[in-house]
Amino acid sequence: MKLQVKYDINIVCKTILKQHLDELGITFESVTLGEITTTDKISTDKIHKLSENLKAFGIEIVDDQKTDLIQKIKDLIIEMVYMDESMPQVKTSAYIADRLNYSYSYIAALFSEVTYTSIENYIILQKIERAKQLILADDLTLTEIAYRLNYSSVAHLSLQFKKTTGLTPSTFQSIIKKRRASLMI
Repeated sequence: MKLQVKYDINIVCKTILKQHLDELGITFESVTLGEITTTDKISTDKIHKLSENLKAFGIEIVDDQKTDLIQKIKDLIIEMVYMDESMPQVKTSAYIADRLNYSYSYIAALFSEVTYTSIENYIILQKIERAKQLILADDLTLTEIAYRLNYSSVAHLSLQFKKTTGLTPSTFQSIIKKRRASLMI
């Protein structure tokens, strides 16, 4: 039996972080996307224990500036793509540069240097993953998904979807519907 699951990655991460901070008795002011603000200084032992506990969930405590900035870039992109409403109608480059207070050329060069891919490719991958989730949820049409993910048209979404997955969104959608129908029998 298969169960279809819908989740909000931001809520999941925040919940996991809060739970593990509480377990270790670490008091905190806030847990936001990619950052925890604690009320007190944390011992090295507790940081190490927290780091070990979070690894099982794919969450890593970052301790160098470049890696920290790369993570902030990724977090911003994920935040943009996974918003409940449509993505901001501003240029992604301007949005990231403004939010992080760095020039986009510096951010883009650093991102490519560290991750071996461009910010644009990372954005496309995140948008396609989000499109898959929205298709699976079966609440929106492809036109609505394209609009929500800030594509100029369904054709543009379809082109990037096919380049990334090897399938068109409508083919992906029909495969999912067939699988769901076969599970009902």
